[in-house]
Amino acid sequence: MGRAFEYRKERIFRRNSTLSRLFTKYGKEIAIAVKAGGPNPETNPKLRAVIQNAKQDNMPKENIERAIKRAASKEQEDLKEMVYEGYAPHGVAILIETATDNPTRTVANIRSCFNKFGGTLGTSGMLDYIFERKCRFKIKKGNFDLEEFELEMIDYGVDEMFEVEDGIVMYAPFQQFGAIQKQLEAKKMEILNAEFIRIPKELKELTPEQAADVEKLIDKIEEDEDVQRVYHNMK
Repeated sequence: MGRAFEYRKERIFRRNSTLSRLFTKYGKEIAIAVKAGGPNPETNPKLRAVIQNAKQDNMPKENIERAIKRAASKEQEDLKEMVYEGYAPHGVAILIETATDNPTRTVANIRSCFNKFGGTLGTSGMLDYIFERKCRFKIKKGNFDLEEFELEMIDYGVDEMFEVEDGIVMYAPFQQFGAIQKQLEAKKMEILNAEFIRIPKELKELTPEQAADVEKLIDKIEEDEDVQRVYHNMK
């Protein structure tokens, strides 16, 4: 599952296409992490992970520090993490993760997108049988025995590990994120990326014309400033 997901990740997990939107996304993730666990990365594992990811995506250090400072001040509005689920045209499942200071506005905008492009916004939890929540770690390759390392990490919940061109990727149930992060840091492993993801258990094959219909909806949803990630199960 994980290895195949790596190959099709850019289509299943749509990333923001511009640096400004990408940095805005990380700014919101930093704000949520700081509000939950404080502004010190040394004592806030979630904040450490966000900072690692932001650096890998070339977010400038000053931008990161500014986002942390703002989040720790009274200037930062409270953000809520909201998930919306629905179906695009042709039965494709769409799951949207958002960070918003106004859920009423956000759900209205997303509902409008679904209505305009022939989809249907559904209820929370309706796609649990389609998307599986996982955590994913990517670490730098090192001078160690990969097989021995994999056996060790299985004890911490890792259920799949493999090499890619620029590192080693691990997948595990999302509940194991903290334990795995702590162990990798204890072993002085360089974590390149650490994230929560949703992997579709089944994929729906469409014609090029049908896929274009779904792409129009996804593109419109991603234009909303409150949207952090969009997942789908289109093959």
